[in-house]
Amino acid sequence: MNRAVSQSSHPEGQQPLGPAAIALTLLTVALWGGTPTAVKYSLEMLPVMAISAIRFAMAAVFMVIWCRLEGRSLKLRPGQRLPSLIFGVMLFVQIGLFTVAIELSNASHSSLFINTFIFWVAGIEHCITQESRLTPRKIFGLVIAAAGVGLILLTTTSGADDETKSNLPSLTGDLVMLASAFVLGVKIIYTKHAVKTVEPSKLIFWHNCIGVALFALWSVLFERPDFSPFFSEKLLTESTTRDAMLGLLYQGVVVAGFCFAVQAYLLRNHSASKISVFSFATPLFGVSIAVLLRGDPLSPWLLVSGWCVAVGILLVNLSPRVSKNKKDRSP
Repeated sequence: MNRAVSQSSHPEGQQPLGPAAIALTLLTVALWGGTPTAVKYSLEMLPVMAISAIRFAMAAVFMVIWCRLEGRSLKLRPGQRLPSLIFGVMLFVQIGLFTVAIELSNASHSSLFINTFIFWVAGIEHCITQESRLTPRKIFGLVIAAAGVGLILLTTTSGADDETKSNLPSLTGDLVMLASAFVLGVKIIYTKHAVKTVEPSKLIFWHNCIGVALFALWSVLFERPDFSPFFSEKLLTESTTRDAMLGLLYQGVVVAGFCFAVQAYLLRNHSASKISVFSFATPLFGVSIAVLLRGDPLSPWLLVSGWCVAVGILLVNLSPRVSKNKKDRSP
């Protein structure tokens, strides 16, 4: 009886995380961690912007299906066009930098550096929007993560032979990924503003469409990609082409489709702060997948840096327990 009363006392969207919800959250975290590796495989066959265009074209198709299932209109009302345009341009810049960085570096380093976006979010929310103040615990987390990032930057390998070059990091690629993480942090902050005007599903759909248009235009003008290998009879027998195709499907269907659906389901039943705590595992999954599938070099410094970033993310995302304890003691 007490258990039933306890469960019913939780409002909608604030249910405690049970084993199934935790498992789903960790699954999405692991799948997101594999994105840099999937992009790395795709880069063996297609240029940067072409990959991004295909990836978000698949995401846009998924959003059409999703919005139809939810019974939501995709038509933009007055006042919704500008936020959608800004959001789409941010997507173009952030993902463009993200994919370029993966091309210049390797998947394991990319997994670490893209997840530094959460520290940009913390800094912006403290210094500019003042929506969330930095506590000593959060500052400690930022310091630990910054130390890990600095460590891996100082120990980045700059030279490689042709056979292993694609699996070795570069300082240039790492710095470009840090720039992508910064833009992602700004984009997340802007999302909180944009969803006040545009429904989230509609916003994501249109930002995908605008991003695809910009990616495709850039690719046609400057890259001129060759898609003929994907229509070859040897598509399933040539490992490079097959892996590139699987990498594209992973980015578009698994990450942009399945992960989005699971995330939306989780957010309907649980608070975002509880779910976001598990994001600390993203760089750890990302590094592990890159080492296992791509053969990225696993140095002691990479392990130390990965754990520093993970611990920093965990400390920044942990919710304060003071208010909860006070609530528990109230009559």
